[in-house]
Amino acid sequence: MTIASTNINTQRRALLRYSTAASLLGVPTLGNAATASNSPRNTREAWQHAAKIVKQFSKPLRFPERDFDITKFGAKNCATRQVAAHIASDTEGAISGIVAAPEVGAIDCYAAIRHAIDACNQAGGGRVVIPAGNWYCAGPIRLRSNVHLHLQAKAHVFFSANPADYAKYGDIDCGDNGKLVISRWQGNDCLNYSPMIYAYAETNIAVTGEDWTSVLDGQGGTPFEDGSGLNWWAWKGRKAPGKPNPYSEVQVNPNNPQTLDLLAPALSTEEKQFIRGQGDKWRTDSRYLPVLSELGIPTSSRVFGVGHYLRPCMIEFISCANVELRGYKIQAAPFWLHHPVKCSHLHIEKVNMDSMGPNSDGFDPESCDTVLVDHCSFNTGDDCIAIKSGKNRDTQMGPSRNIVIQHCTMNSGHGAVTLGSEMAAGIEHVYAQDLDFNNIHWKSDPLNTAIRMKTNMNRGGYLRHFYVRNVRIPNGVKTTASFYRPLPGSQIPVQSVPSTAGAIITIDCDYAPADDSVRTRPPIISDIHIEHVNVGNVETEQGAFSSYQAFVLLGPVASSFNGKLGSPIFPIQRVSIRHCDFGKVRQTDAVWYLHNVKELELEDVRINGETYTRKISVLS
Repeated sequence: MTIASTNINTQRRALLRYSTAASLLGVPTLGNAATASNSPRNTREAWQHAAKIVKQFSKPLRFPERDFDITKFGAKNCATRQVAAHIASDTEGAISGIVAAPEVGAIDCYAAIRHAIDACNQAGGGRVVIPAGNWYCAGPIRLRSNVHLHLQAKAHVFFSANPADYAKYGDIDCGDNGKLVISRWQGNDCLNYSPMIYAYAETNIAVTGEDWTSVLDGQGGTPFEDGSGLNWWAWKGRKAPGKPNPYSEVQVNPNNPQTLDLLAPALSTEEKQFIRGQGDKWRTDSRYLPVLSELGIPTSSRVFGVGHYLRPCMIEFISCANVELRGYKIQAAPFWLHHPVKCSHLHIEKVNMDSMGPNSDGFDPESCDTVLVDHCSFNTGDDCIAIKSGKNRDTQMGPSRNIVIQHCTMNSGHGAVTLGSEMAAGIEHVYAQDLDFNNIHWKSDPLNTAIRMKTNMNRGGYLRHFYVRNVRIPNGVKTTASFYRPLPGSQIPVQSVPSTAGAIITIDCDYAPADDSVRTRPPIISDIHIEHVNVGNVETEQGAFSSYQAFVLLGPVASSFNGKLGSPIFPIQRVSIRHCDFGKVRQTDAVWYLHNVKELELEDVRINGETYTRKISVLS
């Protein structure tokens, strides 16, 4: 497809043309992935480095003291009505309830907000104010440099439940697919629907609220305005629906090509088969995009938007510097709630993330440097926090590094603090401290795992220098196991590794291997140090338990690798767990699981009333 574009800067042009030169079937170079860079000599030095990161955010961003009230640009309050909607949803099904939504025919404030932001930017910066009241916005809010978007107390912005509104205003005209923006979807670059709040290559930007009555509402479970009966969350699809939904990311999309012949004419039949895998699942939107990455197709030719079903993030900033997010509530997001990509010096503080839809990750920094997550609250349908850095061959944004997470409360989610699974460009120097993983829905929708690292032979990458301390988990995690599914021929028996759910700490180096046909990039995991984690038990019908197992360290599984013979596959290396009490685990015969691990050190670790201090290596 030929796309027309106006006002695309040099950085954006480079990304649109980007096509990695890495070997298609070989192991990509990860620079100094196998060796430590700027490595702290001990945990004390590591936490000193974390304190230096925090200190960089001791003062808020500064903006000129002038306000641009959106009502001065024509914005008007809207009335609301009560509608039946999904209030929670995942691949198993949905829970229905009643939510507020704008009245039919509500006045659209999109243009007023856009004009206020443009005026603020052109004046040299300031604050764009959304006053108290209900506001209907039928399109994305595009932030510009030196603009501070502020929601007053009791301001509630309803973003329209109409996908077409997010394919109208992008700066890249993709014909029938709409006017789209550069985005990154689950680690892969593409042209797609605009997120509800978006910025690209801007500096000094902020979104703030007065308090948690300042609400950004993505209406993820509210029926679309076209009367189809669908909503954003339905685009996820279901595992075993009674009536398959043809409009989802997991159904074969007839708008995707039937073969790879035109996309990759130089590849042999065997190479194309290797990339797409068996059957036609590669033609679903969620798998077609990774195929384009494996082929090295430039971003300008990875066109989605109208006719496709890749849900946009609620807030996505790409290549931005000096970002502040503070003091608001975000709810019912279509997809991930916050997704900064290749951003630097980003502070998110006192934000309430409340979205129980599928893939409702709360905060997913990707390829970011110098980030502070402080005093935030999470009630999410997926990972509370998931740190990422690209997938497949999309590594050009670089690693994620220098991230501090502190004083946060995780009430529910799949993983409380997660690294991966999209981590192809690497993750390093991450610090998590003074956290409460409350797991308040432990009876009905428990936390799968508390501290989780996940990758596989496709996502690869390195993960090193991750430090955790002072974590309280009063209600444990899921006390029954969700097991790893090894590929046929694996040396690991089925139903033996609870890496999907059931462990307090999980390092999973073979996450969902069947989802990726190309598995040529062994991950490198090292230098993980966890201390002072205290876990409580909950009463179940079978007794009081904290989890199924205390921890799972599933190192790279050699039989899952299908790349060049003789390529090095490293075990998980140098992990320490100290001064932790994991409560009572259900699996008393094996309180932990280890595979392909070198130099695990336990010190004063209590499980089922027994204290462990030892060094362990289990190589394969």
